[in-house]
Amino acid sequence: MGCILLEGRAEFGGHMSEPDLRAIELAGGFDAPIRILPTAAAPDQNHVRAGSNGVRWFRALGAKDVEVVYVIDKTSANDEVIAAKLRFAKLIYLLGGFSRYTGETLTNSLVWRSALEAHRNSAVLAGSSAGAMVMCEHYYDPYEEKLLNGLNLIPNACVLPHHDTFGQHWAAMLAKRIPAATLIGIDEGTGMLFDGRGWTVHGRGQVTLYRGGQVEVQIKSGTFFL
Repeated sequence: MGCILLEGRAEFGGHMSEPDLRAIELAGGFDAPIRILPTAAAPDQNHVRAGSNGVRWFRALGAKDVEVVYVIDKTSANDEVIAAKLRFAKLIYLLGGFSRYTGETLTNSLVWRSALEAHRNSAVLAGSSAGAMVMCEHYYDPYEEKLLNGLNLIPNACVLPHHDTFGQHWAAMLAKRIPAATLIGIDEGTGMLFDGRGWTVHGRGQVTLYRGGQVEVQIKSGTFFL
């Protein structure tokens, strides 16, 4: 089984070099195939620009095999040829943007099945903001103020991205809706990475865990468990 990287925002920026370099290392190094999914940027027609930014970023970090896989709707998410591009990837990165669109596009799709197959074969699955949100069992759609079922890579959890700006304001409401779940607040410019043993925090900010409606711990460094 591969590793998981969740980021709070500001993907492809200077503050994210630490978690992204660690993810590349865990994926097998600079020759590892990296595939970027710009699904979350498709609703506002930003997927080409956002995907290109990702390619430039990872190549600037030293990665050699970086490609955008244009999963932008249900049709492309269930295209056999597109899904095959992810099967042998070693780092699959979901961009930020529209969480509900991302979750509904990927749920039960051929592309997500291929991503999970790659993950079982040691690929790192990574996501920023909306991309991180949909990986959990629960995620919140702020546009319609709805709590939705995610891809469930991380059971009994819900990510609050942008935690140091506006994400923290969702905590009290979500704690009432899913009181048994762990709420994971990730600051902007910050990532949390699971390496198979535990989670570690990387970047400029911290991770805040809520359980039972209360702040359980604020983590800046060290290994922790969900």
